[in-house]
Amino acid sequence: MRKHISLLAAAGLAAVGLAATPANAADPAFTLTSPAEIGLHPHPGDAGKPRTTTVGFVVENETGKNFGEQSTYTIDLTPLKGVADVKLTPERANDCTLTAAKVTCTDWTVRTYASEVVALDLTAAKGSKTGTVADLTMTGAAQGATFKPTTTKVKVGGPDLVLEEAKLKAKLVPGETQPLPVVFANAGTESVKGVALELNTTHGMGLVEQYDNCAYSEDRSDDEPWNVGWGKTVCTFDNEIKPGEIWEIAGALTLKAAPHAFIDELIYGVHEAGSEPKSTQRFSTPRTGKKLGIKARSAKAAPNAADLDPWNNQHEFGFSVKNTADLVAAPTSVKGKAGETVKADIGFRNDGPAWVAYLRSGEEVAMVDVVIPAGAKVTKAPKSCRAVTASGGYREGQLGAPRYFCPTSHVIGEKEKFVFPFELKIEKVIAEATGSVTVGSWSPEGAAPIGWDPKHGNDTAAFVINGKQITPTPAPTTPGPKPTSSTSPTPTPGASTTPSPGASTGNGKTPNGGLAETGATTGPILIAGAALVAAGGAVFLVFRRRATGRA
Repeated sequence: MRKHISLLAAAGLAAVGLAATPANAADPAFTLTSPAEIGLHPHPGDAGKPRTTTVGFVVENETGKNFGEQSTYTIDLTPLKGVADVKLTPERANDCTLTAAKVTCTDWTVRTYASEVVALDLTAAKGSKTGTVADLTMTGAAQGATFKPTTTKVKVGGPDLVLEEAKLKAKLVPGETQPLPVVFANAGTESVKGVALELNTTHGMGLVEQYDNCAYSEDRSDDEPWNVGWGKTVCTFDNEIKPGEIWEIAGALTLKAAPHAFIDELIYGVHEAGSEPKSTQRFSTPRTGKKLGIKARSAKAAPNAADLDPWNNQHEFGFSVKNTADLVAAPTSVKGKAGETVKADIGFRNDGPAWVAYLRSGEEVAMVDVVIPAGAKVTKAPKSCRAVTASGGYREGQLGAPRYFCPTSHVIGEKEKFVFPFELKIEKVIAEATGSVTVGSWSPEGAAPIGWDPKHGNDTAAFVINGKQITPTPAPTTPGPKPTSSTSPTPTPGASTTPSPGASTGNGKTPNGGLAETGATTGPILIAGAALVAAGGAVFLVFRRRATGRA
């Protein structure tokens, strides 16, 4: 089975300039994609052993349906003779064979969106010369379909930007600041004509300073759900970075934890200016009269062991900010006669001061446990809600249940409301029939108290049919008072080697746009700009993990 790649990954690979062009309107047309260019560490490598560079080939299917005929993919290896040695990447080469002249792969389905066909491990051949370039081309064929080929330029040598990992403080308090040192080197064989510094920060972590040569995203999360909770800053510099040189930021670059900060992250990296993919986020450029600069530190060896590895261009860091978030269940009251169907908006609000986001796992932050009042039967429930028995056990069927477990998304903004719309038929009028609405973490028995919520007395509210009118307490327009007790999030803060979601402006906006009408879980974000800068080429991969709900 082919390794399936998300739509965002397909978009990232498509950024190298490949697009489908049907040869026959009656036949489906597919696009093969691969990096525009890759660089190989010159033979035999720093330690006397050739270093490997991996290149992946992907087939894109934008027809909206699977193609069920046998497809054959061929990669011509003859141009690489004397330039690079090729091996199939273990576990990424199903149904593929390798000879000295070509790689042949067979598959019986072209799935929608994008699927990886094969990955190859390349090393510079013995005797190959630095600067040598060869084309690596894949073609495809299938009865009743056409394929647009893809070509990757393979070059021996090239620039290689290596970023030094900054020593940052992980445990913070709201409002605390700390400097962000940025040091990088060119550990390759060619110069870089200008660099770009990219900073991705989550909603609770922002930059204090603004500069004219930096662009800042506006966090348009309402129409870009995969970017919820993140913003981006890109600063460009036109300096030439020669092989062996080490450079650093020459100016203040300060991180600040916002009043709503809690579980927050930073991803920062450098790449060759102009090689980054076009972002769908909207950016603004301030006019402050100040410009961020960089300066050469020395021309010694790189700060880290270097190779032509795209992942050494960036690092990430997790912050644990001492804060709390008060989730308040909303009381609900509806009236109606026997036989009538009534609507009930059931949910809760976050009185803050913190936002809460599980960006790595994509798990729901909280769950609403709804107990239906006697005499009423649910005729319509949100798809994200799970019908259960009165004791919380398994139950078949979505409608007519006495109880429902409704998960939130993986992000709850600091002033956000979650609403789950229900419709109920009043089968029998019972004066002041009372159920309940409880917000908390998931457990098999129902919503349980959350450790970072300081006030459990407001976790549960009444759900009443034909009772006294209940007026919900309005959400405050400004962040509430500081809690009397504070807790720190449970995830371990600090540096991480697993690429994760990418960035925020820390401007205090509600990440989910203010109101979650259905409470449906949205997939987490993972915007990791992996850059391989080699002879002016780059490939950026964008990944998205699926949410993993437990309810």
